[in-house]
Amino acid sequence: MSTIRERTLEAERKFISPYGMLCENTRGRQRPEEECPVRTAYQRDRDRIIHCTAFRRLKHKTQVFLSPDSDHYRTRLTHTLEVSQIARTIAMALSLNETLTEAIALGHDLGHTPFGHAGERALNEVFPEGFKHYEQSLRVADVIENMNLTYEVRNGILCHTRGEEACTLEGRIVKLADRIAYINHDIDDAVRGGVISEGNIPVEARKFLGESKSQRINTLVTSAINNTRDTLLLDRDVQSAFDILHEFMFDRVYTNPVCKSEEGKAIAMIQQLYRFFSQNPDELPNEYIEIAWRDGAERAACDYIAGMTDSYALKVFSHYFIPTGWTEKQ
Repeated sequence: MSTIRERTLEAERKFISPYGMLCENTRGRQRPEEECPVRTAYQRDRDRIIHCTAFRRLKHKTQVFLSPDSDHYRTRLTHTLEVSQIARTIAMALSLNETLTEAIALGHDLGHTPFGHAGERALNEVFPEGFKHYEQSLRVADVIENMNLTYEVRNGILCHTRGEEACTLEGRIVKLADRIAYINHDIDDAVRGGVISEGNIPVEARKFLGESKSQRINTLVTSAINNTRDTLLLDRDVQSAFDILHEFMFDRVYTNPVCKSEEGKAIAMIQQLYRFFSQNPDELPNEYIEIAWRDGAERAACDYIAGMTDSYALKVFSHYFIPTGWTEKQ
């Protein structure tokens, strides 16, 4: 009798379009493994990502607004879930491999730093090899969490931001879904924070994308579905409006001094922690001391700090650099 996994693979052959990625055609893992009788390789990748410690830490990492008082602002985890939902919707409508899409989406930001892109810039300035969060996400999967993911998931994680396009259409959809998610939820958070109002959004963007977050997301998702076959495309007017919206967010939110007033402090803190642990690798946790022996103290310090949550980075900085009050001995 066939296993559950084999029946799932058979269902993929019937459902997935010629442009999608069948799991049975995967280029495999870095290290061979015995197949699971229940789950496909992509299902196992998705599950490994969800259960890893780096994924759990995303709930306490900044998206755009540093340490907001309200619980309603996005974190790196809620961003990841929104990317997954958007990407899966597109993949399902196009009869692509939804499980592969979900695995890439859930893993795409595993290597993101505390304090959002400020933390990324901070490490990029001091780490000799340079720092990009998408490269670190793959390092988390390969080295720090040792998940032994399939080639297609690893490639999608690495190619979700800039540079080379992912080798699968599922991976390229995650890249678009990431942009759709962050631009629209960052608008939502910026409006909540009083930085902008919906009325500030350029008329051209509102005309072609819609007047609300849900309308904009629906327009972008529908356009991707209607125009994509083997190549991911949007309607020309929709793409133009989307580019205008991104430029607006860059000018009014992502570089806005009101939003970024504390970033200088975060950058200085991250870089001071990096210098300290690079020079004092014995102060690192045991698993990172092992990385220091193998890959060098600077690499270990970078890995440790990149994995920190916002609150843990503050706690570690306070421990090493903020004097504590004197406690009288009884």
